[in-house]
Amino acid sequence: MLAIVCPGQGAQKPGFLSPWRELPGVEESLAGLSEAAGIDLLRHGTESDADTLRDTAVAQPLLVAAGITAADCLAGGDGFAAGAQADLLAGHSVGEVTAAALSGVLTAEDAMRLVAVRSRAMATAAAAEPTSMAAVVGGTRDEVIAAIQEQGLAPANINSAAQVVAAGTAGQIQALVENPPTRARVIPLQVAGAFHTQYMAGAREELAAFAPGLQVSDPLAQAPLVSNAGGEIVTEGARYLELIVDQVAAPVDWEACMRVFADKQITGILEVAPAGTLTGLAKRELKGVALMNLNTPDDLEAAHDFVNEHGTNHHSGADADQEN
Repeated sequence: MLAIVCPGQGAQKPGFLSPWRELPGVEESLAGLSEAAGIDLLRHGTESDADTLRDTAVAQPLLVAAGITAADCLAGGDGFAAGAQADLLAGHSVGEVTAAALSGVLTAEDAMRLVAVRSRAMATAAAAEPTSMAAVVGGTRDEVIAAIQEQGLAPANINSAAQVVAAGTAGQIQALVENPPTRARVIPLQVAGAFHTQYMAGAREELAAFAPGLQVSDPLAQAPLVSNAGGEIVTEGARYLELIVDQVAAPVDWEACMRVFADKQITGILEVAPAGTLTGLAKRELKGVALMNLNTPDDLEAAHDFVNEHGTNHHSGADADQEN
């Protein structure tokens, strides 16, 4: 049983698209995705420095394009076909837009149009009021969330049982740093604002106005999406749109997604480029599950083997019926 997962903001690194541009067709594909997003993805993915990539309006489209590109290369030019080989698809925050493209809910071009609006709206909302985020590492989930809320902060990302990201004003973050939960460390993050909280209400409104113009399909029946909204399993395209709009101002519960992986007896997790963050969380939380990072073209052969070993949906129809 295979899950393909797509990373969120913060996973990007300078030059991380450079190895992919050497493959046939990648520059042309990125040109098309760039046009849809209204941003020069190839330049940012190969030349821009870390400060530039920290810009939400740059980072988010770049991450979605990178995931689609890696999946395209894995599937011989069709990322949707890569998604069809999975049993579950999921993404962390903006990674849910990548997952939607791999599941067939959105075309690659519409995924880029959506992330362009999302990223600009979130950047605008972040600039409206000085806010920030901090990772709380350690402690117990309930005590950590209670301590976060005591300071007027919101638990924006529940990444694992031992890692919750708090979001709110700079003063509230500083108060949490000075009064950490029991057996926990508070690490301020270099981010533009309090994402996935009420501070993003304006971005949610903008996305809600844009989303109805998108053409959506239902996810692949054999490879549904697992939502950041409490791990809800999404089987309808219309429901995906509702959730992705709400997500910008609501918590990302990745721990719940990992619980779904465990409940569905996933045996392997493949993370598309830029990979490592989500497999890192799974390594601590999902003992015994095989992990694969698809970061560069050098990983493609091993990734093919990994998909063949853990995926069930690549088998013939009869075999798939027996296994599912």
